[in-house]
Parts: sequence; structure tokens; C-alpha cells
Amino acid sequence: MIKHIFAFLFITSAAIAQQKSIPVIKHWQVDGLDREALIYIPSTAQSKLSPVIFLFHGHGGNMQEMFDSHNFQDLWPEAIVIVPQGLKTPGQLVDKAGKFSGWQQQPGDMDDRDIHFFDTMVQSIADQYKIDKQHIFATGHSNGGSFTYLLWAMRGNVLAAVAPSAAVAFKFNNLLEAKPVMHIMGENDNLVKPLWQKMQISSLLKLNKCSKTGRAYDSSTVVYSSEINAPVAVYKHPGGHVYPSDADKAVVKFFKNEFL
Repeated sequence: MIKHIFAFLFITSAAIAQQKSIPVIKHWQVDGLDREALIYIPSTAQSKLSPVIFLFHGHGGNMQEMFDSHNFQDLWPEAIVIVPQGLKTPGQLVDKAGKFSGWQQQPGDMDDRDIHFFDTMVQSIADQYKIDKQHIFATGHSNGGSFTYLLWAMRGNVLAAVAPSAAVAFKFNNLLEAKPVMHIMGENDNLVKPLWQKMQISSLLKLNKCSKTGRAYDSSTVVYSSEINAPVAVYKHPGGHVYPSDADKAVVKFFKNEFL
């Protein structure tokens, strides 16, 4: 009887762990630096093509907090979710001494340290799992959002769509080529000013040859159709410089191309 109870508890614990979508930590050596990321691997990743979502934390953030504050692995359990850890990086608006973790700001910055990291992660995951190379996505907040824009500029051939939050790409907008994008912005952002973000959105609408008027998808999201199949979605929330967890559902729906 006792053996049966222990067996039941073991099976139940394993089932609970799987339900909680517990990620694993993976390390790589990139340009002589130890890099790491939290990764959620679906049980089907060895047998079926899996989409991939990269999620980048903001300046001063970390991969564990970013993973815990979002639920992409639950909203899209068939997707591989990768949450990388940034290194100490000088910030543009805060922490100019570079005491806290972050991501490179523009092409060539820090010898493209984080671009090389991204390349290594993509290749490593492709070597180990059956990834769907036509469905690799990136999203991130603040500095992580600007790095998402930078990946679009420098690795746009790898990404199917992007969803930056509280970020702009003013220094390299000229490098962006049309691609589906969701921009997430807080209407009371006191760090990356709403005016700046609205300028960025205007640039995206022009780049992607979108309609002048959008259609409401939900109470927070407006989608602008594109004559070149590169829609722009704008998710606005009443908060400040945050990436609201409520946006996750809209981002996944956009990545799944279900807005069209």
C-alpha cells in the first residue's frame, strides 16, 4: 500500500512540474564569454517542427524575472521559448556606467556581442531540435525591445515577426525591411516617451505600406493591414514603462498570424 502511495506521489509531482512549464538553463561560449538563457522545451520538440519565441528583458532585468512575468509557454505550448540573459551594458537613458545587464544598442556596438549570441542560440537549438525556421520570433521590453528592433535590422532574414515593447529604432530605422510587427506602448511611459514611440509607429506604417486606418482587434490592439502582407499591430495600455502580461495573448495571436 505504501509503495503504491509513493508511486502515485512521484507521478503526480512529475505531472505538476510539467504543467508548470519549468524551463532549463543552457550555457554557451560566445566570443570567449559565458552566455546563458532559460529555455522552455515542449515535449514535441524532437518529433515535430516547433516555432521559436525569443524574449529579451529590459536594462537591469534578468532572464528569470522575464520568464516568470510572461506566459508564452502556456499560451503556445508547442513553441520553444528562449529567454536570454544580458551582460553588463552601458544604457542610453539610464546606467550609462554600465553596471547592470542589458543588450547592445546599435550595429557594431560592443563588437556585435549580442548579435553573435543570438546567432549561436539559433544554431544550437536548430542542431538539437526540429525547429520551424519559418516561424522564429522575437519580443522584448525597453532595452530588450530596442534589441528586438536591432535583430530585425540585422537578422531580419531569420525572424518571421517581432513585437518590441517600449522601444524605438531611430538610429537604424533605415536598416529595417518590411516585416510583420506589433509595437507595445504605455500611454504614460515616462522613460521612452509616447511621442517617440508614435513617431516609430508612423515609420513602421510607412515602411510596411499599411492602410491609414486600422481595425480594432480588442480593447488594446489596433491592426493596420498591409498591401505587402506585413501588417502593423499597435497594442496600447494605460500604464507606464512596463510590458503588461496581458499583452502576451495578443502577441501570440499576432505571431500565429491570426490577426489577418
